[in-house]
Amino acid sequence: MADNPGARTPRRDDHGSGGSGGSGGADGEQRRALAAALVPQIDELTRRVVADIHAHSSTYASGTPVSRDDLWGICRENLLRALEDFGELPASGGDFEYAARETGRRRAEQNVPLDTVLQAYRRGGRVMWQMMAEHLRATRAGGAGYGQNPVGAVAGDWDTELDMAGAVWETIDRYSLVMAESYRLTQLEMQGRQDTRRVALFEALLDGRGDDPAVAAAAAAALGVPVHDRYVIVVAAQDPAAPPNPAPVLDDHGIWSFWRPRSGRYAGIVRLAAGESGVLLDLLRHRTGATAGVSPEFDRLAQAGRALRLAEQALRTLPAGSGEAAAFDDRLAEVLLVGRPEIAERIVTTQLGAVLDTTAERDALLGTLRVWLDSGCSAARAAELLYCHRNTVLNRIGRIAELTGRSAESGEARLGWALALRALPLSGADGEQPSVDGYLG
Repeated sequence: MADNPGARTPRRDDHGSGGSGGSGGADGEQRRALAAALVPQIDELTRRVVADIHAHSSTYASGTPVSRDDLWGICRENLLRALEDFGELPASGGDFEYAARETGRRRAEQNVPLDTVLQAYRRGGRVMWQMMAEHLRATRAGGAGYGQNPVGAVAGDWDTELDMAGAVWETIDRYSLVMAESYRLTQLEMQGRQDTRRVALFEALLDGRGDDPAVAAAAAAALGVPVHDRYVIVVAAQDPAAPPNPAPVLDDHGIWSFWRPRSGRYAGIVRLAAGESGVLLDLLRHRTGATAGVSPEFDRLAQAGRALRLAEQALRTLPAGSGEAAAFDDRLAEVLLVGRPEIAERIVTTQLGAVLDTTAERDALLGTLRVWLDSGCSAARAAELLYCHRNTVLNRIGRIAELTGRSAESGEARLGWALALRALPLSGADGEQPSVDGYLG
């Protein structure tokens, strides 16, 4: 009824195949007589069903999204088809199942919950049986004989009357299933269309078309996020050991994101609350296993295209398959180096070439230099971190100065060494894999 029982599966023919119950014989005659008696009262039946549904459902009573005229029309069609099928009367509207399928399709498109629609079917079936029972009681009270009115036979036989009730509910249940199947299929079709639109608009943002306010607004609506908020773009390499994309990990921590494969990687937009940038990097590094570059934060969806380029540049500074995640702002020197491979190679050669040639000392010297520079060039602090004596640190730094011909006290020398250390992973000269795009390799 669907909002009431309606439509139909193929019903039984005279040989007893399909349909809503037995046909032929006294039972079939009784059902035909009962249905034929109610069909002329279809408008009154519809009125009562609509009133009952409104009385028991705030969704339908509100008139939004299902107007009273909409509910009336579809109830009437469902009820008429159900009565004709129940009584095996000639079909007045062709396909018996059409009304139920149409109900499911329309209510899914209107986003009416399926449980609400099924409840309306049950309410409609209840009212339809009430009206049938009233007719049977009136027939019984009139004392009509079976020869005068086949329904009179029903009135005198309570067992048969109960059989009629069971047949009514079988009809309602069958058409409820037809409606529900149509509802779910429509939902799947709608979801497919929504997914296609969402992906297309996300790609438009990444391509830089978000400068068009209409595109940005449509993308925001499709993705379910505001046009203005705190966002970053993340580009993750499709590492074999990493999950397809970081969305499930971020979802588990209440961080919204949307991801799509793009040029052999995954590109995602992530919506951040205040202070979540560090959380995002931590999750990417320690929970996903993905090698990922993260753009600076931006506050308008229109900026997503530029942010994508910056995230890609951050990713290029990371060794392939490293499982590292880097924010663009934390890798500015590396971004400059990876963009100019010939300059980066010269920095490595001129600043640390002699150290790299010392195979026996190389690892100890480079490791000490990194820690010393990161410790503000404090030998004491570096010694604590390296678990060695302060003099050991000073001796190694002195050895580097000797090999490179530069003074450890010179700011220019320290800058050159720091840049060379950042260029090493990009070139693979220190034994690590080159960057994901093969720069300097």
